[in-house]
Amino acid sequence: MTAGKGQGFGFGLGKMKELAAAFQKAQQVQEGAKRLQEELEQMEIQGESGGGLVKVIVSGNQEPRRVEISPDAIAQGSELLSDLVTAAMKDAYNKSTATMRERMEDLTSGLELPGL
Repeated sequence: MTAGKGQGFGFGLGKMKELAAAFQKAQQVQEGAKRLQEELEQMEIQGESGGGLVKVIVSGNQEPRRVEISPDAIAQGSELLSDLVTAAMKDAYNKSTATMRERMEDLTSGLELPGL
């Protein structure tokens, strides 16, 4: 039994063009991801608690930068201060995670790999 002409692997010229376009888009996404990582490292995102009594600043990729504690927060006692710091850390983490997710969605929008 022999295969008829043109059957080959079923991978025609149209699919090759789609595949080439997908590879080009993937390369653009990879380059964009590298720029995004550099941007996130420079970014500062602030989380806070207690109406601003405690502030935690992290980079866009969640690296801790600094903590700012007001004298009023210290006067509340160590147990409440601990709760305020924890809440501010969670706020900063949530904001940085949301920022990373939004930026990655922007970066990968329109990326469609053709069915092989």
